[in-house]
Order: sequence, then structure tokens, then C-alpha cells
Amino acid sequence: MLTFAAAVFLLIATPGPGVLSTAGVGAAYGFRRGLAYVTGLFLGNAAVAVAVISGLAALVLAQPTVRAVLTGLSIAYLLYIAARIAFAGSRVAFIAATAPPGLRDGLLLQAINPKAYAVNTALFSAFAFAPDNLAWEVTVKLIVFNVIWIPIHLAWLYAGVLLHRLDLSPGAHRAINVAMAAAMLGVVALAVWAAT
Repeated sequence: MLTFAAAVFLLIATPGPGVLSTAGVGAAYGFRRGLAYVTGLFLGNAAVAVAVISGLAALVLAQPTVRAVLTGLSIAYLLYIAARIAFAGSRVAFIAATAPPGLRDGLLLQAINPKAYAVNTALFSAFAFAPDNLAWEVTVKLIVFNVIWIPIHLAWLYAGVLLHRLDLSPGAHRAINVAMAAAMLGVVALAVWAAT
């Protein structure tokens, strides 16, 4: 189970659409307003976990046309987010929107987030520690997963808030934006590689 917990930490803490956008919401709108977005991400991730555990995701993604369309939508959305980050200008503002992203936005992001499906599939199909009691194993995995998921996302939200508070030079802001966009492009590259 410790191996599972370590895998959860490493897979969730690494930059992906969820944590990068969470930092962006924190930078743009603050911690309190970002909580609704993180709640949407949490509920969306729970839905992805249920789809993976139940086999529904495998069933849907087994259809080549559906898989291609969903992969295309995911990649296009991630490229859009990367472009928004890269071209945010000389200030730290990973997300440019007139209203703070909320619960619905978090849910929608997780629904098309290829990292969410990959992480859930890896975690719930591997790391068996109770093969004779699958219900117990899945329950424990869900608890451990969420005990790690929640603080990591709250930490990324707070990191965004802290970045907003810093008095960084325009060059430093641009460097942060480009680094975040490069991380998002890395996620896109992994999604394309996984789809082939």
C-alpha cells in the first residue's frame, strides 16, 4: 500500500491540466474563489475514477472513432490552455477569463483530461494488495488517493496565490508562463504518444 501511496503522490503532484489550471485560478482569483474550481476538479476526478473502476471508460475508449474524437478534443483543449498560458504576457495570470472558473469548469476539465484517465487507470489496475477482497482494495485505494489528492490541489491553489503576491519582474512572469506552457505541452505530447 505504501507503493500505491507513493505512486499516487508522484502521479498527482506532477504538472498536468488539473494542477496547472488550479495554480492559475489561485493566481488570478485567490484561494477562496478557487475552492469552487478545485471542488469541480475533485468531483470530476471522482467521476473519472468510477468510469475507470467500472470499466465504462475502457468500454467507451475501445471504440476507435469515439476514442479518436475524445483524444482530439482533449489535445485541442490542452493546446488551448498551453497557448493561453504562454501568451499571458508579462504578468502571472495563467487563466484569462472575465469570471472565475467554477465547479462546472473543473468538472468539464476532468472529463476531457487525458492525465486523469491515465492516472486512474494506472492506479486502480495495478498495485494490488488485497486480491481476495477487491471491494476492500478499491475502497482503501479511493481513500488513500483522495487523502493525497486534496492537499496537493490545495497546495497548488495556494502556490498560485503566492505567485500573484510576489512582485516579480516582467521577465520573470514571462519565464513562469513559458515554463507552465511547456509543462502543458509535455502533457499533450504524452497524450498523443498514449493515443498511438
